[in-house]
Amino acid sequence: MSLAIEVTGLTKSYKTKSGDTIDAVKGIDLHVAEGEILAFLGANGAGKTTTIEILEGFRNRTSGTVQVLGEDPQDPSRSWREDIGIVLQESSPDRSLTARESVSMYASFYDAPRPVDEVLEIVGLTDSSGQRTKALSGGQKRRLDLAIALVGNPKLVFLDEPTTGFDPSARREAWKMIEQLRNLGATVLLTTHYMDEAEHLADRIAVINGGLISAEGTAAD
Repeated sequence: MSLAIEVTGLTKSYKTKSGDTIDAVKGIDLHVAEGEILAFLGANGAGKTTTIEILEGFRNRTSGTVQVLGEDPQDPSRSWREDIGIVLQESSPDRSLTARESVSMYASFYDAPRPVDEVLEIVGLTDSSGQRTKALSGGQKRRLDLAIALVGNPKLVFLDEPTTGFDPSARREAWKMIEQLRNLGATVLLTTHYMDEAEHLADRIAVINGGLISAEGTAAD
């Protein structure tokens, strides 16, 4: 089994202004296979965001070893960055651009992007591709976020709370969209607060609590 993510003994500590030490992540071991969808659950303050930001290369770790797509995200190559797709909980694409223009602009940043029309079809934005971002609904804007993450044809996609604030109907539509990532063969690390969402979408679930993985397995486990 080839691993897309391999984490051993990951820790992250912070110094407060008063000189105290806060241990946000206290020693995590985590493995995600290529093509797997893993749901990463944790309450606010559990260490979930810190861990994900380390894996994405946005934050340096205190100790431990991390390999993401075969590289250390603390010192990644340009090709590694092109193999990563990230959907943040909140984003702000240029409101004056149409959906197609936004995706096309991001496609121009990559050496070998996925065709724009194909990406718009995957996320269900073909019929809305001519609308300006400011005119899109909340669900359509989330689809645009995913389109921007996918246009680089990534091997690994991070989804941060993709359905927070959605009504039940919009959540179901988002689930269908996320399931498309499995068909593309991408590895997905999904953060969510919803157990039903994790059960529906993920092959496995990892629960982080107090800076440690407290449970890991299928939803039934």
